[in-house]
Amino acid sequence: MVDLKSEEVRALWEPRDNPATGVWRVRRRLAAAMRLVIERLTTSDAPEEELAVVAARLEDYAERLADHPQRDRYDGFAEAAVADPAEAKKSMGGAHFDFSPLIGQSNPLAPPIVITSDEQGVRGEATFGSAYEGPPGCVHGGCIAAAFDEVLGYTQTFTGQPGMTGTLETFYRSPTPLHTPLVFHSQVESISGRKVICRGTLHDGDRLCAEARAIFISLREGKMAGLVDERASRNRGVDVPRSKATEEGS
Repeated sequence: MVDLKSEEVRALWEPRDNPATGVWRVRRRLAAAMRLVIERLTTSDAPEEELAVVAARLEDYAERLADHPQRDRYDGFAEAAVADPAEAKKSMGGAHFDFSPLIGQSNPLAPPIVITSDEQGVRGEATFGSAYEGPPGCVHGGCIAAAFDEVLGYTQTFTGQPGMTGTLETFYRSPTPLHTPLVFHSQVESISGRKVICRGTLHDGDRLCAEARAIFISLREGKMAGLVDERASRNRGVDVPRSKATEEGS
């Protein structure tokens, strides 16, 4: 595995070195509670009346959050592939990737995947719940591809050339089960100019579920800063969505 400044990268990106405190700890707690709601909603056969009660309460909670200012900073990074250690040091003392849709502990959409690394490569651990179901009892193939994109994206960070996904090939070898601890492994295969090529596997125990190969294109100088500026410009003046019940005055 390509190993450039690996200890610095690990110290910034991996959760074992960045325990959450304060508002970040509570964000993660709220996201975990929302994941539990998602899991139980997708599996529940509750009657209409009970579902209506829960929906009303969730709408009330959503309105409470809508009454607060929107987060306009880009704290951490939503995607590991474009992570820049120098920029990360400016926020939170490091990047937690807390809003990533795959590894973000503050994002209820994330399983989340827990990523660690050593001299052998990158390891990702995840258990996909019912919300990720594709074939009966199995993880949706698109979710597997997205997970590979994040794990391989983190892997290429070790080259010191953070970039964005150019291509991603996913090869499905056997059904990937839900509610089962799964393990991703990945390494940098090669570097050619601005192209960083990574490979990875996904296992259920000893059984190979899927493999992937990705080509990442390193960002040109100033590109990341430009994306951050564009994000801030787009978000300026955007209204917080209100619930339908509130809009109708009910």
